[in-house]
Amino acid sequence: MKKISDFISKYMAIIVLAVAALALFVPGTCLWIDTGWINYLLMIVMFGMGLTMKTEDFAVLFTKPRDMAIGCLAQFLIMPALAFGLGKVFGLNEELLVGVILVGTCPGGTSSNVITYLSKGDTALSVGMTSINTLLAPILTPALTYLYLRTSVHVDVKAMFISIIQVVLIPIGLGVLINHFLGSRTERIKDALPAVSVTAICLIVAAVVSHNSEKILTTGAIIFVIVILHNLLGYLCGFLIGVIFRMDTPRKKAISIEIGMQNSGLATTLAASAFPQLAMATVPGAIFSVWHNISGAVLAGILRRK
Repeated sequence: MKKISDFISKYMAIIVLAVAALALFVPGTCLWIDTGWINYLLMIVMFGMGLTMKTEDFAVLFTKPRDMAIGCLAQFLIMPALAFGLGKVFGLNEELLVGVILVGTCPGGTSSNVITYLSKGDTALSVGMTSINTLLAPILTPALTYLYLRTSVHVDVKAMFISIIQVVLIPIGLGVLINHFLGSRTERIKDALPAVSVTAICLIVAAVVSHNSEKILTTGAIIFVIVILHNLLGYLCGFLIGVIFRMDTPRKKAISIEIGMQNSGLATTLAASAFPQLAMATVPGAIFSVWHNISGAVLAGILRRK
């Protein structure tokens, strides 16, 4: 199982890309995946994240409070602003703008921790930022989404708050508790977690892309360009933040990757649950899920040499 998980983790970007291409060009092969499963699939991913977390992961909040504060502020200030700016510059319609904003207001995902590790960055700082930002998400994600979209669409802040609690915090909390009290037993299943997480992510991407394939193809390249720019500018801004605050190279890598890589699965889930009337709002999150794994793998190869 460990060999299988290692293989899946190594070629995650290619696997997700292949699934997305299949769902886009031959949607009939993936239409059996109900979009109603998305919440439950993300809960599985979050539960797996919780099983890998320990109370020591939060110790970085006290050992590196300055770096944590910088990383958290940058995450929730830079990415939403970039999303809103790009959406306006490219004149996105209401549905796609909502999706891009949701990607920007969500916290970093677990992929950032893996990419930071592969990049020889400060993995403890990356895990700490992901953990803290995820805990802040129920408050900051709905609040920021409302701030940026209040003049164009109705944002149900309460529904978003409840959804994040249900889909993110409860599964992660259960995972952390089980790992804390039954750590010796959970060690036996940790080798399978990467395979389970990647499978769940692939199913989420396949569901969203297949059910919206026609709309994605008619949208043109514009949404792909915006998603790619959002991700790459996030990396760049994160690295510049590290330079401005004179961080060492491992911490620069961690900040850059953490800011650039979002929890796009959560963005997709929130788009489907909080904005059900806007079908295309789920598309940016699905595209980001594919793209950031590709860019992250490439970035890891570049940064590990520095």
